[in-house]
Amino acid sequence: MSKIFKGFALALSMLTTLPFFRVHDFYRGINGYAVMFYPLIGFLLGAILYAVSLLLEPYFPQFHLAIILFALWVALTGALHLDGLADTIDGLFVPKERALEVMKDPHNGGMGMTFSAVFLILKASSLIALQNYALLPLVLLLPRLIVVFCIYFFPYVSGGMSQLAKEELQSKQVFMVLLYSLVFIFLYNAWFLLAASLFMMLLVKQFFIKRYGGFTGDIYGFTIEATELFLLNCIIVGLA
Repeated sequence: MSKIFKGFALALSMLTTLPFFRVHDFYRGINGYAVMFYPLIGFLLGAILYAVSLLLEPYFPQFHLAIILFALWVALTGALHLDGLADTIDGLFVPKERALEVMKDPHNGGMGMTFSAVFLILKASSLIALQNYALLPLVLLLPRLIVVFCIYFFPYVSGGMSQLAKEELQSKQVFMVLLYSLVFIFLYNAWFLLAASLFMMLLVKQFFIKRYGGFTGDIYGFTIEATELFLLNCIIVGLA
């Protein structure tokens, strides 16, 4: 139980800025458990956004409410995945032999910053167009679910915490992730969103394994951000 709680605390510390159960050390033995909670953390963040929307809806016009939710979304995640998005994009504009080195640079390049700004505008616009904020918990859960699959099933080509996560993630933990995620998907009847998420996972896998031979922590962040945007627009056009 201690490892499970420490894993949850580590996942919460890594993926959010919430000031609870802060853990800053990647102790061996808890990193697989941390990954096990990634989708649940996403669901909790989406639930917070939805709860805030219900609280503020009587007082703000829809456009302004959407911008507030967008700002809160970025703040709650600490822009962690956005940093991965920017680093991954920087890596796409150099020869692939140098890409991993460029992605590890703590400073974002011009292309990463430019495309990240465009991405943020698209995501904010998508949130403005979204009519059903009740689906936000699923929009944040599903991208983190497919990242669990990416960690477990696909090669990893860098170091750091993500390497520890891949080494320690066990099949029983992946099974638990799938089990509780399917419960949420069933309750929301969100099977199309699951299919859309898996489609995105296969696209990302095909591209980055061909380019680099596997994933990095930055590519995990890119995958989460790209899938969130894709799911928002699937909902907007009425596919879910």
